Amino acid sequence: MSLAPRAVLVHRATEYEELLARHGTHGQADFFLSSRGRSIQEVTERHHRARRALADVAAAVPLAWRQTRVERADLDRFLFGPEDVVVVVGQDGLVANAAKYLSGQPVVGIDTDPGRNPGVLVRHRAADAAKLLPAAASGGGVDELTMVEAVADDTQRLLALNEIYLGPPGHQTARYRLSTGADAARTEPQASSGVLVGTGTGATGWLRSVWQQRGSSLPLPGPADAQLIWFVREAWPSPATGTTLVEGVLAHAERLRLTVESDRLVAFGDGIETDALHLTWGQTVRLGIAGTALRLLH
Repeated sequence: MSLAPRAVLVHRATEYEELLARHGTHGQADFFLSSRGRSIQEVTERHHRARRALADVAAAVPLAWRQTRVERADLDRFLFGPEDVVVVVGQDGLVANAAKYLSGQPVVGIDTDPGRNPGVLVRHRAADAAKLLPAAASGGGVDELTMVEAVADDTQRLLALNEIYLGPPGHQTARYRLSTGADAARTEPQASSGVLVGTGTGATGWLRSVWQQRGSSLPLPGPADAQLIWFVREAWPSPATGTTLVEGVLAHAERLRLTVESDRLVAFGDGIETDALHLTWGQTVRLGIAGTALRLLH
């Protein structure tokens, strides 16, 4: 007998909860903000909206279903099951944070602060959860959003919905050998502040700012397009390093390959630095379209 669906409610600590954790009491947090010209009222109002939305979604879960909650900080330790319906209650970025740990489960994005969030990934309101959850469980009405993956030669693997950054863990220079094309037809040693490889979803954020800043003529992919776009950040020309391979598009089975020529580089996805690949001299990592897509209810 198959299990009933499980609603997994993904949320994160609010700014107010973080302030309380740091300062201990509401009064001390209020004093801290007011001494810097800010009011705690706007923070508490956002906190109450977020918690009210989470409670409303929990109450909308069908009685026959199971349900659980997972906080953003615990995502890398949480085991998602094949029968899960993942309900992200928060901001757009929280959907990206959860996506890398999923393997085809349907996702419903609930916006806790309409008008403040762009709503690209959190497309729905808490009041609609009662009808959205059964729709997600039935498998219909989802957009398949392309994801990016990095696979190292020691089998380390990383997934991301927006982008993967590969570079130094601090502010040093990343040194590596970058290769593109079939059988690494084009290869160039480089020194830069890192490489970004991302999706059409990521093209609404960090990737877009890099694209805009350099005035790139590359077309940005859409979220469901089977394409990635990549940029080298601040490549440095020298007698030993080049700057000709600094941007491009990856489609289908194409891969961008980097061979590390530094003591230590890291690769992390969607801003989660604590869950990173750690790479050292001579290691190779390949970046391309992931076999898994995010199934987001539209």
